Amino acid sequence: MTILTPIALKVLEHRYLLRDDNNKIIEDPEGMFMRVAKAVSKGNTEKKEKYFNMISNLDFLPNSPVLMNSGTDIGMLFACFFIPIPDSIIGIMEAAKTQALIQKVGGGTGFSLSRLRPQGDIVKKTHGLSSGPLSFLKILDITTETIKQGGKRRGANIAVLRVDHPSILDFISCKHNKDAFNNFNISVAITDSFVEAMKAGKTYKIINPRTKSAVAEYDAQEIFHKIAEEAWLTGDPGVIFIDRINDTELRPLGEIEGVNPCSEQPLLPFESCVLGSINLANMVNRKGELKFDHLIDTVKNAVDFLDSTIDINVFPTKLIESATLKTRKIGLGVMGWADMLIQMGQSYDSPRAIAIAEEVMYTIQKTALSRSEEIALEYGPFESYNNDLFPNMKPRRNATVTTIAPTGTISIIAGCSSGIEPYFALAYKRKNILDGGEFSEFNKYLLKCMKDIGWCDYPDLKEKIEEVGHLPDLGPIHKAIQNQYKTAHEIPIEQHIKMQAAFQKYVCNATSKTINLPNTATVDDVKKAYLMAYDCDCKGVTIYRDQSRDEQVLVKGTKNQMPIKIDKNEQNHKTIEPKCVTMVYENPQKRPSRLSGLTEKIETSCGTLYVTINWDKSGKPFEIFTRIGKAGGCASSQSEAIGRLISMAMRSGIQPEHIVKQLRGITCHLPKGIGKKKVSSCADAAAQVIESVFVKEPGKNTIFIRGACPNCQGPIEHEGGCSICKMCGYSDCG
Repeated sequence: MTILTPIALKVLEHRYLLRDDNNKIIEDPEGMFMRVAKAVSKGNTEKKEKYFNMISNLDFLPNSPVLMNSGTDIGMLFACFFIPIPDSIIGIMEAAKTQALIQKVGGGTGFSLSRLRPQGDIVKKTHGLSSGPLSFLKILDITTETIKQGGKRRGANIAVLRVDHPSILDFISCKHNKDAFNNFNISVAITDSFVEAMKAGKTYKIINPRTKSAVAEYDAQEIFHKIAEEAWLTGDPGVIFIDRINDTELRPLGEIEGVNPCSEQPLLPFESCVLGSINLANMVNRKGELKFDHLIDTVKNAVDFLDSTIDINVFPTKLIESATLKTRKIGLGVMGWADMLIQMGQSYDSPRAIAIAEEVMYTIQKTALSRSEEIALEYGPFESYNNDLFPNMKPRRNATVTTIAPTGTISIIAGCSSGIEPYFALAYKRKNILDGGEFSEFNKYLLKCMKDIGWCDYPDLKEKIEEVGHLPDLGPIHKAIQNQYKTAHEIPIEQHIKMQAAFQKYVCNATSKTINLPNTATVDDVKKAYLMAYDCDCKGVTIYRDQSRDEQVLVKGTKNQMPIKIDKNEQNHKTIEPKCVTMVYENPQKRPSRLSGLTEKIETSCGTLYVTINWDKSGKPFEIFTRIGKAGGCASSQSEAIGRLISMAMRSGIQPEHIVKQLRGITCHLPKGIGKKKVSSCADAAAQVIESVFVKEPGKNTIFIRGACPNCQGPIEHEGGCSICKMCGYSDCG
């Protein structure tokens, strides 16, 4: 069995290993792997050994529910579900019920709102007016909020709405308020006709789903700009190319309306799918060559494994079981792609990397389809297969075999890079709130490279990498190394898209990847990514601009940092300068002419206090005004001073939770109120307003920055449409 990393062990202990009634862990990682292998092999000793070796060597890992629930009373092993929402109250509530059943045992749910009539549309039976898709989305959002998956993770969701739905403008901006729909990703289903109209500068028709008739025409370029603008601002919505998703050999089975929470698995109504990923980091030999035989053997065993999970799975409902058995979809993907490229001496943003991606995925796809055909000879094809529907398809066990998932948590267990993503960062050094300790994660390939070249004698270089997360300027002599270890924000948009397209070329379903953009990216950059993804035959695309989703826990604390250079004239190239980095604090930002905000009234012992908070266009707190009583007087002047100092802190980039911690609980001679309504002072009152707007999680007393990990409040990264915490292993999509 492969030795697991410290963080992998922490993740397994926290979420995966079985516990007794006293919450005491009763199995070790090896026991977990054997539990999974034994359950999925269904008593076949030879297969049990194959599965155990494959999983324990970290060559392949299935999606999280398989690891958590195999061999247990829960028995639900699938990660991906799609629940249709018909245009009726009964249908909507049934969808919420099904969602609850799925999420309580660890599954993620996708929904399409496209069948729902728009707000204000007639409801014939009651002669009333419809409240529209977003009102019902709130019901689904609250359902997730109240159900914690298996006691281990919150449910992941996605909501999809067609671009030609009358409620599309409201949907696009529904997460503009960053407190709204926090349990959902949202994606716009973009049609080919919309793209054609947008490229031609024309309008397109808006269709009422109830009447199927056109009710308006919108400017396609304006809608496209709005989608890109909101994605630039908040990270949502993503886009899926719905006509391309339906343009496959499986089209005769019915129309696909939506996808799973990370958009990589298109599904028919009530379908579900089990996923698993091959660790490409383990598919390279010491010479940096692809181990084809090992890859092919792993693919065959992985297909057997995933197909077997369908037969032992405990489905949440009979409808889901029936729909799933008709197609027996599995989704075999990859992780460790960035690690593979490093071992092969290739840069992520090189033409050779694209060629390797196509070669690897072609091999996986071809082998997986062939193995599925072999299984069909013994056990029969998927139920919906017949020669009339699929005259050009050989009988196979599974309607689809390949999917590229984000692999948030399982890549942490495997100790490899996520999915097909480049490295997000090369180093992490974080306190582990799970046990109060601290762990450091430094890219093992870079560390070896540093030792080989002799850089490790200079700890300031390692510290610099740990500080900024990427390689500083090493000078021209080490340009090749610099290129190989580029992180996500250093890779051009075009290369991100080309890489996604290279894998998509040989994938049955879809490919999950996040186009990580630097904070300086523009709305036009987002548009460029969307259009290029469409033109490159991707099935959808997700972008995330750094720091666009609420405040981030990690904020760079230096400014105008000098590059570290290695002196090429020094023997062994060991001279590193400068030896230290100076901390420079930013000047307060200048105030724009217009800001948005709110005013809250609070009763204090000094009188009625009015607290006004304004924020900038990205939603970050910018300034605060506190006013009490009439002008003049001690209380008035002190409240003005408090507002000015808080505003200066906000405009200088100080995190709001730090401001709250300094002010909360300051007590004057005469507090006001009791319990939760207690106001200790005017300073405490101002802190309470800041806390309620920016940093207080509903239902909890702890203070944190929204957008931080709900488990440990560590930094959240966005990969493949999934939020991942590298600190504790939390993932909102498995």
